[in-house]
Parts: sequence; C-alpha cells; structure tokens
Amino acid sequence: MFKPYSLIPAIVTPMDEKYDISFEQMEEYVKWITSFDIGGLAVAVDTGEGPHLYKEERIKLVRFVSNIVKGKIPIVAGLQAINVSDAITTAKQFKEAGANALLVFPHSAFIGEPNEDVIYQYHKSISDNVEIPLIIFNLQPALGGVEYSNKVLEKLVSLKNVVAIKEASFDARKFLNITIFLKKLPRKIMILTGNDNFIYESLVMGAEGGLLGFGTIAVKEQTEMFKLVAKKKYEEALEIWEYLRPLQEVIFAPPVRNYRARLKEALVMLGVLKTSYVRPPLQPISGDEKEKIRMVLKELKML
Repeated sequence: MFKPYSLIPAIVTPMDEKYDISFEQMEEYVKWITSFDIGGLAVAVDTGEGPHLYKEERIKLVRFVSNIVKGKIPIVAGLQAINVSDAITTAKQFKEAGANALLVFPHSAFIGEPNEDVIYQYHKSISDNVEIPLIIFNLQPALGGVEYSNKVLEKLVSLKNVVAIKEASFDARKFLNITIFLKKLPRKIMILTGNDNFIYESLVMGAEGGLLGFGTIAVKEQTEMFKLVAKKKYEEALEIWEYLRPLQEVIFAPPVRNYRARLKEALVMLGVLKTSYVRPPLQPISGDEKEKIRMVLKELKML
C-alpha cells in the first residue's frame, strides 16, 4: 500500500495555549505537507503526541486529516489502547474515520521477558477482528517502546494483516540485524525506517521507505534523498543527508522526548505553524535550545 522508497511523515499535532488541538493550524499544515511528493501521512503517532491525546481526539484528528487528503495518499493512525478489547474497538473506529493502516504501539504489558505470547496475541486479536493493514512498531525504550526479538518478529510477520514494520530502535546494528532477519523469512513485509538519527544509512542497509518524525521538516530534501536511493544514486543522496544532519542532530538531541517540542518550534520559525505548544507532561524547550535551532536553520539557508 506504500510506494517503495517513499517518505511517510509522522506529523505533529498543533495546539493552542490551552493545549487543545488547533484544527485551523492542522488544516494549513496538512495542505502544506501534502504539497510535497510524500507516500502517506502518519497521524496521532509518537511525533503527534498520540500517547498524550484522548482517544476521541485521535479519532477526530484522523477523520479531519482524511477529509483534507481525500484518499490521495494513505493515512496511518497510531493505535494505542488500554487492553485488547479497546484495541479492537479503536482499530474499527480509526478505519471508519478514514485510516488506511494502523501503527500498533507497544503495550506496557509487553515489557519484560518472556513476552512472545502476549505480544503475538495482542496483534493477532487486532488482525483477526479488523480488516486493516497493520504496521509493527519496534520502538526504543527511551520513547516508551519495547524492542522485539527475532522470535516475536517471525510470529508477527505470519499474521495476515501485517504489511510493514517501523523499526525505530535508533541503533544501527539492531536495525541491520532485524533487516537481515526479516528478509530471510518466507513472507515479506515492507521495512520502514523510523530511525531519524541515521535515515540515509538505514535506506542503504535495507529500508524500503521511512515513517519518520523528522519527515515533517525539510520534506522536499528528504523526498529527493529517498528517490535518489531508489535509483542507487547513493553519493547524491548522501550529499543531501550530510546537508540535513546538523538539523537532525539539533532536533533529536538528548533528551529525545523533547523532539516534538523542537519540531514545533522549527515549524513556527519556518512559518508553517503559528504556535509551538506541547501538551504536559511534555515541556517547552529553553530559549537557548530555540536559538540553536534558529542558528541551524539559518546556516542551512532555510530561514
């Protein structure tokens, strides 16, 4: 369902001073980002503060974005749930609202080993009860995720509705090992990099696309980089990545949880958003951090 070597931006969720979703900003933002040659949009995922939104807000967001996009590109909704029954119900609601696929967030019950059965049964219950493509989410613990073993991945890939994996360990060795393992399995799924810290390298190592928070900024440059990799023009693609790396490094500096606030500040500086509020417990970044972002944008001649 996703074009090979396409960029799927994980979009932020604009908010007002009361930490309510600003749908006015969201409309202009979605129109702006869909003016680029992207392969889809990920809504209410980690970048969009999905874990900090009420379920009703996430469903409303998906419906709102779907009405703007009008089926031109796939919409991926972030599926977070309190239990299996809630996951199934929410998946059905997302589908009805216009989602074309679901990014299945790791549940807190997945933490601790052995965990193969609980992870598999959670995904299987969704796959068995809702006819919608599913994306496995291998997410680093620093962002509240769980990293899956090869045994877990093999079981998940066997599920009929699993079509892709977002690999976001932020660890090049782990990414490479997972990629090699998945490509040996009889059933193939698409490997999407979620590793904002080594996007170019992950494409060279076997990713077939990207579902990325960093994809919501410098969109033109990144879509071009993906196209160049698809054509095996690696040197030209690397030039783009080396140009973008200073921006990636300032956005995803420690602590990584602040990347949402940093992205919003950068988008405000670029005139894409009007406000940069993040919903607590997330916190705004300091004036010094804002200045670092502004300096990098100026150095890259984006401002």
